[in-house]
Amino acid sequence: MANYIIAHDLGTTGNKATLYDREGALVGASFYAYHTEYAHTGWAEQNPEDWWQAVCLSTRRLLGETGVSSDDIACITFSGQMMGAVPLDRDAQPLRSAIIWADQRALEQERWIGQRLSFEEVYRITGHRLSVSYSLAKILWIRDNQPDIYRDTFKFVHAKDCIVARLTGAFVTDPSDASSMNLYDLEAGAWSGDILDAVELPADKLPQARLSTDVVGEVQSSVAAEVGVAAGTPVVIGGGDGACAAAGAGVIAAGSAYNYVGSSSWIALSTPEPIYDPDYRTFTFGHVIPDMFMPTGTMQAAGASYQWTRDQLSLFEKETAERLGISPYELINLEIEQVAPGAEGLFFLPYLMGERSPRWNPLARGAFVGLTIRHSRAHLYRAVLEGVTMNLRVILDAFRAQGTSIEAMRLIGGGASGRVWNQIMADVYGMPVQRLAILEEATSMGAALVGGVGVGLYPGFDLIHQMNAVAATVQPDPAAQAAYERMMPVFEKLYTALEPVYDDIAAL
Repeated sequence: MANYIIAHDLGTTGNKATLYDREGALVGASFYAYHTEYAHTGWAEQNPEDWWQAVCLSTRRLLGETGVSSDDIACITFSGQMMGAVPLDRDAQPLRSAIIWADQRALEQERWIGQRLSFEEVYRITGHRLSVSYSLAKILWIRDNQPDIYRDTFKFVHAKDCIVARLTGAFVTDPSDASSMNLYDLEAGAWSGDILDAVELPADKLPQARLSTDVVGEVQSSVAAEVGVAAGTPVVIGGGDGACAAAGAGVIAAGSAYNYVGSSSWIALSTPEPIYDPDYRTFTFGHVIPDMFMPTGTMQAAGASYQWTRDQLSLFEKETAERLGISPYELINLEIEQVAPGAEGLFFLPYLMGERSPRWNPLARGAFVGLTIRHSRAHLYRAVLEGVTMNLRVILDAFRAQGTSIEAMRLIGGGASGRVWNQIMADVYGMPVQRLAILEEATSMGAALVGGVGVGLYPGFDLIHQMNAVAATVQPDPAAQAAYERMMPVFEKLYTALEPVYDDIAAL
């Protein structure tokens, strides 16, 4: 058998092609950027041809730079941005630009769906709230506003599925991407007949759902030279980026969880059953691991809140760090360490961009509450990290309320590298946090893992613990943990108290 796997991660800013060997080691990577068009407020589109060119160029560059022969590729596999809508014809050619996950235009279609299906019914079937963010509303927007394109569409697919169709001629998806469409019956593992009937959408407009590990076809000879690989190279469908990140973080069995810390942040688990929160705070995707699910809660402004703090409150640290040739976060963290947990009663509500899970309130706004003459900038810095982490704790508590037991929290993403924040997380979550050795490549690594298992190059999903080991474990400090337990009810009360004010602010 060939010795290498090419994993493509079709993200929002570009495609990253990575090469892994038969031991699961990262051999090389190549990135190719593309842009997003924002033609109107609330619109977000990308050209699928840009995706295709990114895949072709990054593949050829990757093989050229590593010196690996195209004949030594065991498979090509994918992760990709989720919740989009790409209309393809029978030749796998896009009929218009892709409406991507960030697009919010389909408000009228969301209301129309809500008149035919109850909020509770959609959540119970799909594991998700009814929302313009998901593929269904976007598909119906095309039906209502571009009927010729809708009529000529053979299949509506996601980003990775679009590329797979062009590579292989197979129109397929996987449970993780299927579950991001507001159309997929999570527990049945199939498109929901009840939803399809209610919205008058033919099932044959949707791709076939296959396991993430399935070899769904081979690279066709008509495109092999353009892509830069041998015709006949197996293609494994892979999964959505969030589910691939879970696999790359080693969250492959019940009782495991990970926290991605970037501009936004989320907590996701691996469970044998979906989790339905009675207050609808969380949502559940299909996993790339067969017969598993990925309950998730996502907040808007996590690292973004810390970045705002750096840019707006830390001008001295930025200037000093520039002179010293270090990151301003290093100086900010030194100041945070001088302040006791709890920031002397100062709270930060991290709603700088509205909020998704756990609040689901686009009108929510950020706030410092509890300021006194004694508070310094260092207190503000600490309160920001504590407020973000307590907001994530609300997501974690929603899972715990359903009886979920989590042994430790794995950390990935650029924001996971900070030792001070790691300790705050351990103290607020009340559990060990495990910083993984590879923080930024977990998504492509998860896709490679799925592909390797799919073609038999890797013995099983447990190989991920070798591919991405725990680099450091931070234990909670009992005193700090006790302080945060006292603060959590106050944090919740503050949001509840301010919620009516957000409406008033929006009306100004």
